[in-house]
Amino acid sequence: MASLRLSNLITRNLSSRAAAHRAMAKAALFADSSTRTRLNRYNHHIAKAQQLETRLAERQEVCS
Repeated sequence: MASLRLSNLITRNLSSRAAAHRAMAKAALFADSSTRTRLNRYNHHIAKAQQLETRLAERQEVCS
């Protein structure tokens, strides 16, 4: 059985959250709202996904 480490859980959590924000960004493009609102929501979720991926990359550098 694979051992679970806290760092592995954090890494998986960050990558899962980033993927979820990318999915929400795509969903925002097809929402039933104004173009401005859709673009704002899309940009918000893409920015959040990029922040999470940056944290993930920094964490992987520290663990290496």
